Amino acid sequence: MTDPNSKVPDEERWAREVLGKLAMAAVTEQRRTRRWGIFFKLVFLTYLLVILALAWPDNLGQATRSAKSHTALVRVSGLISSSSAASAKNVNEALRRAFADKNTVGVILEINSPGGSPVQAGEIYDEIRRLRQAHPNIPVHAVVGEVCASGGYYIAAAAQNIYANKASIVGSIGVRMDSFGFTDAIAKLGIERRAYTAGENKDFLDPFKPLRSEDVQHLQGMLDQIHQQFVAVVEEGRGERLKGDREVFSGLVWTGEQSVDLGLVDALGSTRYVAEEIIGEKTLVDYTRRVRLMDRLFDGVESRLGAALREGVGLDERFGWR
Repeated sequence: MTDPNSKVPDEERWAREVLGKLAMAAVTEQRRTRRWGIFFKLVFLTYLLVILALAWPDNLGQATRSAKSHTALVRVSGLISSSSAASAKNVNEALRRAFADKNTVGVILEINSPGGSPVQAGEIYDEIRRLRQAHPNIPVHAVVGEVCASGGYYIAAAAQNIYANKASIVGSIGVRMDSFGFTDAIAKLGIERRAYTAGENKDFLDPFKPLRSEDVQHLQGMLDQIHQQFVAVVEEGRGERLKGDREVFSGLVWTGEQSVDLGLVDALGSTRYVAEEIIGEKTLVDYTRRVRLMDRLFDGVESRLGAALREGVGLDERFGWR
């Protein structure tokens, strides 16, 4: 059998080969272009999804105004701080929306927090007391989850009654500040500390300098004052129900069952129990403010910048009810 191309002139055979290569190149280029097109479409879709996620409304899926009577639920979860979900801004906004709804017959504060900023907790406490005064017909009850300690209990004290699980952790009514001392460490490492200040106490509690007794005395006075503010709030909120003398203000924590005996908690009960048996309306509507991703990102940047500025002027937040 003879090759059919054997009788084809060399020029024609060359032209056919070139055309074949050009056709294959064109097909390859089309495939490459299609792949790049798919890639850029995926990139655009991802970008669009990110924008939508960042701009997702924080009240989507949340209650605005309910069509029927209900018990409003506001959750206080995690660390209480200006940049967390349990900030005064978020919690107070949810509380105001709950009270503004004419179909709200009662409010449950579901608290699961180890504490945090005394300022943020104080602002939430004040807002609860204000709303209770403005809406005397709407009861407010706190329900403890796993833990309601320190600043978390500060908030709970604003409620008319507090309920907990028998295994809940409750209390920690105290103030704490943490620090470290590195004077011996830097001496052993041969490090020379250089800090330049204007103001004789600007280096107050500098961890790289020996501790001064006057600094400790000043700090203890501040801690004692904040502690007394905490105690006054708890006494105002709990009144004669407190039974543990001054021990309840020592910073200790107790189980929910023990807390009932001490008057820190009124009774054992869950959110569902309080809604059905205490408030008398089993329908729950969650008003908890869900923060958009964009807000969390900007809040995080803002808090880091704020911390850097405070550190620069010596006003970093070192206190906490923890």
